[in-house]
Amino acid sequence: MPQSLQLQSPAKLNLMLHITSQRDDGYHNLQTVFQFIDLNDTITFNKTDSNVRRISGNEQVTEQGDLIIKAAKLLQQHCSTSQGVDISIQKNIPIGGGLGGGSSNAATTLMALNYLWDLQLNSTELQQIGLQLGADIPIFIFGQNSWAEGVGEDLKAIKLPKSWFLIIHPQVFVSTGQIFSSKHLTRDCHPITIRAFLEGSGRNVCEPVACELYPEIQNAIDWLNQFSPARMTGTGACIFANFDSAEKANFVKSKIPEQWTGFVAEGLNSNPVTKACLNTG
Repeated sequence: MPQSLQLQSPAKLNLMLHITSQRDDGYHNLQTVFQFIDLNDTITFNKTDSNVRRISGNEQVTEQGDLIIKAAKLLQQHCSTSQGVDISIQKNIPIGGGLGGGSSNAATTLMALNYLWDLQLNSTELQQIGLQLGADIPIFIFGQNSWAEGVGEDLKAIKLPKSWFLIIHPQVFVSTGQIFSSKHLTRDCHPITIRAFLEGSGRNVCEPVACELYPEIQNAIDWLNQFSPARMTGTGACIFANFDSAEKANFVKSKIPEQWTGFVAEGLNSNPVTKACLNTG
């Protein structure tokens, strides 16, 4: 087995997000579509004899609160292994933007250490471990663009057209808890089908709440709508629009007002980490 791995941990977009009901446990039943994109964090794992340590990166998050460290320690505990790892991360995915960076990093950690530590857990087992830390983690282990239901863990692979996305971070930081606790959040969407989504149905019900709480998100949507229909991802704050070429997306990116940050990303069919770690050896 190798002693180290360096992996590209990708971001995701929610192409739509409906809430169909609120459960007795306080969580929400969802319908959403996950699209992987090639905006990545770079994570390096070096196997050690015992301790789990973060060597560098992600300094804006405490080590105790870092999902990467939580995932590594949970896997250690689940498998009763004494093996350890030193972890370094280079962050490129905006934190708190609805792009799933933390969930992706946690999933990447579970898959990388399953491989490095030779634990031989399968994808389903790793997804179940990841779900203990966050509802978005299983999709990154499942590894394919997906139609998701339940709290986001009931996944069905979906084929999406090749796309380029312009993503704008309007430099506000949205509280997911504030969005989901809002009395104005729509929680009774009528369930739709995959076919209806592919034919153009679907919206993000968190978007109106976020725009009311954070007007800069609405300003960014209004600006991007001039060029292509814009939508917020997840609970925000990032918004995105679809373009049929990188050239068009980059042209619009060059016009973004200076108070915002923009990224151009290509849609991916699958998570490359899943292929590297779960289909190897």
